[in-house]
Amino acid sequence: MPNSTEIQGNWDEFKGKLKQKYAELTDDDLKYEEGKDDEMWGRLEQKIGKAKKEILSLFQ
Repeated sequence: MPNSTEIQGNWDEFKGKLKQKYAELTDDDLKYEEGKDDEMWGRLEQKIGKAKKEILSLFQ
């Protein structure tokens, strides 16, 4: 099980890649708040026009 530092590092890396690929994304779009994952993914899906699975598959 990853610790919070590892999770934060992974998220920061993923967030950077998303911002490179989709320049229209803002820090607010990518703001992660514990317990509000669904809200964040909803914002991303709307802004990018892709489902969560599609977004995640871009970086695997």
